[in-house]
Amino acid sequence: MKTTYHISGMTCNGCRNNAEKSLSNIDGVISAFVNLEKEEAIVETKKALPIEVFRKAFENDKLHYTIHPVGEKPHHHHDKSHHPKKSTGSGVYECPMHCEGDKTYDKAGDCPVCGMDLVEQPKINAGVQYTCPMHPEIIRDKPGDCPICGMDLIPIETEVEEENKTYDNLLRKFKLSVLFTLPVFLIAMSEMIPGEPLYNLFPQQYWNWFQFALSLPVVFYTCWMFFERAYKSVVNRHLNMFTLIGIGAGIAFVYSTFALLFPGVFPDQFKSSNGTVFVYFEAVTVILTLVMLGQLLEARAHSQTSGAIKALLKLAPNTATKIVDGKEVRVAVDAIQKGDLLRVKPGEKIPVDGSVTEGESNVDESMITGEPVPVSKKIKDAVRSGTVNGNQSFVMAAEKVGSETLLAQIIKMVNDASRSKAPIQKLADRVAGYFVPIVIGISILTFVVWAIFGPEPRYVYAFVNAIAVLIIACPCALGLATPMSVMVGVGKGAQNGVLIKNAEALEKLSHVDVLIIDKTGTVTEGKPSVERIVATGGEFSDEKVLQMLVSINQQSEHPLAEAIVKYGEEKNVSPLDIKEFNAVTGMGVTAKIGGQKSALGNRKLMEQEDVLISESLEKEIVSEQKKGKTVSYLAIEGKVAGYVTISDAIKKTSKAAIEALQNSGLEVIMLTGDNEFTAAAVSKELNLKHFKAGCLPEDKLNEIKKLQSEGKKVAMAGDGINDAPALAQSDVGIAMGTGTDVAIESAGITLVKGDLNGIVKAIKLSHKVMKNIKQNLFFAFIYNSVGVPIAAGVLFPVFGLLLSPMIAAAAMSFSSVSVIGNALRLRAVKLL
Repeated sequence: MKTTYHISGMTCNGCRNNAEKSLSNIDGVISAFVNLEKEEAIVETKKALPIEVFRKAFENDKLHYTIHPVGEKPHHHHDKSHHPKKSTGSGVYECPMHCEGDKTYDKAGDCPVCGMDLVEQPKINAGVQYTCPMHPEIIRDKPGDCPICGMDLIPIETEVEEENKTYDNLLRKFKLSVLFTLPVFLIAMSEMIPGEPLYNLFPQQYWNWFQFALSLPVVFYTCWMFFERAYKSVVNRHLNMFTLIGIGAGIAFVYSTFALLFPGVFPDQFKSSNGTVFVYFEAVTVILTLVMLGQLLEARAHSQTSGAIKALLKLAPNTATKIVDGKEVRVAVDAIQKGDLLRVKPGEKIPVDGSVTEGESNVDESMITGEPVPVSKKIKDAVRSGTVNGNQSFVMAAEKVGSETLLAQIIKMVNDASRSKAPIQKLADRVAGYFVPIVIGISILTFVVWAIFGPEPRYVYAFVNAIAVLIIACPCALGLATPMSVMVGVGKGAQNGVLIKNAEALEKLSHVDVLIIDKTGTVTEGKPSVERIVATGGEFSDEKVLQMLVSINQQSEHPLAEAIVKYGEEKNVSPLDIKEFNAVTGMGVTAKIGGQKSALGNRKLMEQEDVLISESLEKEIVSEQKKGKTVSYLAIEGKVAGYVTISDAIKKTSKAAIEALQNSGLEVIMLTGDNEFTAAAVSKELNLKHFKAGCLPEDKLNEIKKLQSEGKKVAMAGDGINDAPALAQSDVGIAMGTGTDVAIESAGITLVKGDLNGIVKAIKLSHKVMKNIKQNLFFAFIYNSVGVPIAAGVLFPVFGLLLSPMIAAAAMSFSSVSVIGNALRLRAVKLL
């Protein structure tokens, strides 16, 4: 019999495979098929099995998924007593190395694959609640006074984020570890002090017992979690750094304890001159304490790598001033709905996305666009959540709230991109899969070689060097090399108005050698304005031509059409009724005005409609086009009735940005739907070497395919719906943030400001991040390939040099920290 169940908690193909394998291994199950997209499992069994059997299988395999009948919700048990305070974190945890892809957990702990502490994702807009200082049971969503004592309500203090709690917990345990480790270390090293003063007080045997007693709190309390993680790694068959630490420190501790209790069992070469067996309690405690220090430094560094996301989160205010029946009321941002009128006072943060309905001001948008100059805002102008109002007050209408705001989308994009894997990481992942078993093999080989060929006491040398090999190896340095750089780089980009969809787009952008740009909205302002309207042929006046132009453009959404309609409104033109409106992609529009067949568009449309253009008119129009103007013909019943000249100013930043891109070795090509003369004029002004005019959307697509067939890596920058196919085809699509949602969805990189300087920033950022990743990977590979042989004793025959397990532990702890430290250098990079 076949039964379908719902599975929740799966996030990637790894999860799907784990769930399928777990279900298939159950007695009585013939086959199991799991669908990740539908979150369903189709289980074929010999006879009906109770659902508890499947739940137990997941539990036994340490899988965090819930299975339940289709249509029934999973049961979650939340113990509220564990959360007395409101948390500023999201309550969602993930591995910093993303070992299981996008998989997340609902409580703190360690990653079942690599053993590292899970880190908490930041929470978007937690909202503020208020309580009475005298009566904490009173909780309200907005400010006011206490109904019991009348005191002003105060904001509830939010609990520290989970990573701060993790750090504080590690710091407390580290201090305790040092407190107990230091005496153990001093006792062990006292034999190096002339006269051995400690051994005059008590014999060495007694000091060994002191060391044993002092090491117990370190092994069984402060650092016990490392042994727990080592055990889990073996049970889950995901060997990691903690497997090596657990084996190395564990063997040393067990050996030392056994030597203390049963010294007579050991041969003489294991004993010192006074007959006591060599013990390694100081190595165990120092190793564990140094690993703890490494974890502590990593916890601090992790909080800095996600600093950009936290900075973005802090931009969103928690409260706003809403206008209700003419009165101003303070409300939580979560309570704002579309259409609400909000008062934004001087210096306040704008709470949601919307437009100005009353007043005007200057707004600082640098936190989103990366541009330091405040932007003037008047009635009907758009304002964004998280930006800061200048020194005047204005009223705005809420248009996008909650997760719809640009700021919320930026935060989501940054979060998703930070968790994505760059293709360059695949090599590190492959190496990491074999790393631990190889290190354990080298450790065993080290013991055997030293036991056979080493100097006396051979077994002591063999034992110490084998442990040093286990301790020095650091798979985490490899695993962290890419994610840390990606996280910091993506955050740096967001602070400069460059939004990166995923790490793959960032890596591909660093290899790009051709950049294709559009003209309107990319090179130019994208705000066309009518310069003049000319009637030709004598049948119609300029005013009549304008009326027909406004009428035919009423239903068009093209920027040129909007410019004509706006011009008509300024001239108080009343449009005529039109029928059979049709937009011809890349050419123009056709319609019937008062029963007359009309066409407005470029030369291609006139040819399609069999409209004849006189030689004198052609010359007149070409002279306009050579000045960089766009000209559209108006034809009525097959004859040219007039034309409209439209100009679109070139952005001030375009020339310098194109020069910078070309100087960096990039081939920049402008593909535009405009005519040859206008395109040539714009290209000349910008010193652009390559351009193509008269391009339809499919021409842009074919040009990209042609370049790719020549082995070129192509990036495409566009802003319109018609650019979406080309953006998707290119190796990296760059959407100008001023453009449409469709373009942004098709692109790997989005520029909030929407000018070419953003592309300069994005390309420079991609090169810096990839260089940083390569430095990290090089360091991690070199560290392990040099450190492991030195720990094994390869330098001993020539230089007489051996590595103490304690020095190995220090090196291992600082290798991960140095990788994170190198990634953090990206925060100081200047992108322009």
